[in-house]
Formats: sequence, structure tokens, C-alpha cells
Amino acid sequence: MTLVHNLTELLESNRQKITEWMDSKRKEVPIPIYGSVDIRDAGWKIGVVDANHFPAGFNNISEEDKPNLAQLLQNHINREYDDCKWVHLYPESHTRNKGYVENIAALKELLLLGGFKCTVGSLDFENLGHLVGLSGPLKLDPVSSETIDGEEVLMIHGATPDLVLLNNDLTEGLIEGFGNQVVSPPPSMGWHRRRKSQHYEVLEGYVEEIAELLGIDSWFLMADWFVSNDKCLEKEACRKDLAREVDSFLGSIRKKYEELGIEREPVAFIKNDRGTYGLGIMAVHSGAELLELSNRKMKKLMYSKGGVNVDNFLIQEGIPTSLKTDEGAPVEPVVYLVDGQASSWFYRINAKRSDIENLNSPSATFESFTQSGRRYGEHAHGWHALVAELSMLAMGKELLSYGSSE
Repeated sequence: MTLVHNLTELLESNRQKITEWMDSKRKEVPIPIYGSVDIRDAGWKIGVVDANHFPAGFNNISEEDKPNLAQLLQNHINREYDDCKWVHLYPESHTRNKGYVENIAALKELLLLGGFKCTVGSLDFENLGHLVGLSGPLKLDPVSSETIDGEEVLMIHGATPDLVLLNNDLTEGLIEGFGNQVVSPPPSMGWHRRRKSQHYEVLEGYVEEIAELLGIDSWFLMADWFVSNDKCLEKEACRKDLAREVDSFLGSIRKKYEELGIEREPVAFIKNDRGTYGLGIMAVHSGAELLELSNRKMKKLMYSKGGVNVDNFLIQEGIPTSLKTDEGAPVEPVVYLVDGQASSWFYRINAKRSDIENLNSPSATFESFTQSGRRYGEHAHGWHALVAELSMLAMGKELLSYGSSE
């Protein structure tokens, strides 16, 4: 069996070719200001299993990484937005989520380190003066929407910022009031419009190109997947149809495992095709499991942030993690990227889950790259960076297909 970990020397010997290829591809697409990816590393396969255009875990990055992240933010903003001096952070409405508030506080710190004036607030926080984070209160700035020259414009303290940095995934729809202001990431990349499957469709092309450059099977660098559309799972006929699709999918993976000598039963993850903060995700070993779901579990699968209906599902190959703590708890890398570059790592650890389960749950803990000491998967660090940066290229290409705005 070929292990990706055994091919690290091949990766490093082609570093110059990869760098030149990456530089060329980055010139073809708008590079996202930031993003994050969840990576699964089975040893024999490494792939991005979730890609976030509005990352919400900057509070988990290490202190040592902050100067580099701040510099990359500064580089991106100076290059893309002429004479930008004031960045306004527009967050989600998670007033009770202290971890999320801490994420916004960390992002504000990075922008200040980058030399920008930074304000924080949204139209949803009209009557709030601050939010409470894990380390204390985060000051909010008053935000209003005013009509100027026929356009609704976001105003902070009665003035308009040079750039609105969006940290709101727009699952519940577009935010009124941005008018013709400069907003990054573009609102068109919000989950009201974007689909996970569109990301993987674009990513697949980049993975195939880099695999050809390296002379390896692209299967080793990406989870298999397909989309099941228009599944009204409250109806038995829809559940049976999905069960048949899942069985066929698992059969194809099982065949590949047998060819490679991988002694595991394949698992399929069923996910809402839109972003859900890890909600509405289920792992199954057969289609029959879907037919046996209780009403409670069926509703959980169909649950989406903001109460948005779910009828399109991304079915994705489950990649078990080979990374574990000394105590045996499963670990997965989370890579944070700024200006398209893998810039900071931390690790999601969940002692209450198995090596194949979704680790993104309230029982998860986090260690930064420097905190871990053991540097989980250090021997595969270059592979993690590679697939993460391919994912950012895919996000840029997605944006070209959506257009820069609604």
C-alpha cells in the first residue's frame, strides 16, 4: 500500500516546480483575503474535508504566528485596496458565543498589528455597547445604514470605512446596507448562494493537475464525493433513493480500498451542501442506516443554521485520521490561510470521538502548532500546506464563476 507520508521526499524534491505552478495559478484567480480548511490525514490519504471562506477560529492561532498573519493581511489589503487605512469588521450575530467573540477580538488584533484602524460592529448590535469574549469584553462601534446618492451605505460613527471585512457567512441571506462599498470576502461567497459541492468540483481540477506534476494518483489527495440533489428526506421514497446512491458510492470506495490493500470498511459522510458549523452531519456505513433513522435523527440531519431548509446533500468519503494524542484521542489539522498562503496551524482534538467521526463538536479542544510540541503529523506538514493552498485557489476560481457581487 502506498502511503502519502512515504512520498514526502518526492514532494520536497519538486518544491520549486510546485512553487512556480502555484505562483502561475494565483495570477489567474482572485486570491481570498483569508480562509480556513479542515484536513483529514489517514497516512495513506490526505484531503481537505471542509473549506471556510469566513473562518471563525483566529483565537486558536499561536502568538508566534500573529506577526506573519498580520503582515500577510497588510500585504493583501495594500495590494488589493488602494490607500486603505480603516477596516471595519462585520461579524456574525453570535452574541452568546464567547469563542466566536474571541475570534473577532483576535482578528481585530491582527488588523491593528498590520497598521490599520479597526472598528467592529453590525446592524444587529444596535443596542449593544460590547460583546463578552473569553478574555473579557469586546467594544462595539455604532453601525447605521444611510442612503447616499441613492445607495444604502454602512456608516460607523457617521463615516464610511475604506474596507468592510466580512466575518459573517450569510447563511440567512444577504445583508442590506453595503451599497457599493468595498467588501471582502465578497458577499457572493456567502452560504446563501455558495455550495460545498461547487468548491470540490473546482478543487478536483487543481488536485488532478498537482498530482500529475508529482506523478501520483490524485485519489491520495482528495476525498471522493458526489451530490444528492432534491432529497425530501421526510418522504420514504427520497430516503430509499439516497440509500441506493450511498450504497453505490461506498461500493466504489470499497473496491479502491481492496486494490490498495486498505483494511477498513468505508464510511460516507452526509452533509448539508451549505455551510452549517458542523451541524447536520451524519456518518453511515451503509444505505440501510438511512432507512432506519429515527425521526429525531432525521430532523438532526436536516437541521441547518438559521432554520434554512436542507434538500441537497454532499456525500463525502470519510477519511479516518491517523493522528492521535499520546492518550489516543483523534486529532485533525486545521489550517488558517491569509492571502492564499498556509500561515497558521492548530489541531482539533476530541477524546469523545473515534478516528472516523466528525471531531467538530462541543467536546473538541484545540492546540496551536507551537503548543502541541509533538507537532502532530509533522512528517506530513508539507502535504497539509499543499492541499490547503489548493483549496484557496479553488475558492478564488469559485468567485470567478459567481461574479464579484450578487
